[in-house]
Amino acid sequence: MATIDLAVFSADLWREQRGPSFMKVLLQAPNVQWLHMFSAGLDNPVFAMLGERGITVTHSAGSSAVPIAHTVVMHLIAMCRDARPLSIAQSNHEWSNRGTLDVEGRRLGIVGLGAIGSEVARLAAHFGMHVIGVRRAPTGDEPCEAWSVDRLHELLPRIDDLVLTAPLTDDTRGIIGDRELDLLPVGAHVVNVGRGELVDEPALVRALLDGRVGAAALDVFAIEPLPADSPLWDMPNVIVTPHSAGTTPLAAQRAAEIFLDNLGRFLRAERLRNIGFGG
Repeated sequence: MATIDLAVFSADLWREQRGPSFMKVLLQAPNVQWLHMFSAGLDNPVFAMLGERGITVTHSAGSSAVPIAHTVVMHLIAMCRDARPLSIAQSNHEWSNRGTLDVEGRRLGIVGLGAIGSEVARLAAHFGMHVIGVRRAPTGDEPCEAWSVDRLHELLPRIDDLVLTAPLTDDTRGIIGDRELDLLPVGAHVVNVGRGELVDEPALVRALLDGRVGAAALDVFAIEPLPADSPLWDMPNVIVTPHSAGTTPLAAQRAAEIFLDNLGRFLRAERLRNIGFGG
C-alpha cells in the first residue's frame, strides 16, 4: 500500500460493486496524494474522510451532462406519450388506443442548474417548453429563467414537469417530500437523475398511487440497486432505469480526457481540475 501515489475509481468498479473494498485500501494507504472519480457525485462521506487525510479528490463533472440531458428529454416525451403503459399493452398483446399529451407548451421546473440542469433547460426550450430553474445562487448567465432555491414552493404549483438534477448535500437531501408533491398540479410528471435521496421515496410512491403525480421517470434511488420488492418496479406510471442515464461511449471518453488532463497536471505539480475535497 505504501507504493500507491494516486488512484482512479473507474466505471467498471462501480458496476461490479467493488467500491467499499477500493475505499478501504485507500484509507489504509499512507502515501496516496490524489484520487480521481469517473463520476461527478462526491456525496458519500468517504470522500470527505479522504480529503481530511490530505488526499486531493477530483471528479468528472460535466462529462455526462449531454447524455443525461438527452435521457431527461426522452423521459419527458415518453411520459407525455404514455410509453410505459403502451409497452405494457404490447407485452400483453393488447391494441390500446390512449390519449397523449403535447410536450410543446408544458411548463418545466428544474432543481439544480449545473452542467446537467443547464443542458436540460437548453434542450427543453427547443421543444417549446417554458423553463424555470432553481439553484442556490443564480448567476444571471443560466440558459433559462433562474430563481433562488428558496422560491421552490412558489415554483412547484406553476409547473407541469419537475426535473431533479441537483447534487446531494445537507440542503438538498429530502428536498422533495409530501408537502412539495402536494404543491405540484395534479397529474404532474417527475424526473429524477440527480440522487435518489433528493426525494422522499415513500411519499412519491403514495403520490403516484393516488394520482397526485401522474408519472415518474427515475434513474436514481435511495437504495441502489433498487430492491426487488420496491413497488416502483411494477407501477404502470413509473419508468425505472438503473442509474445509467449518462453511461455512453462519448461520456466515458470525456471523463477519460478529464483524467488525462489532470494526470498531466499532477505530474507537472500544477493545480488539478474539478477538485471536490483536499487540494
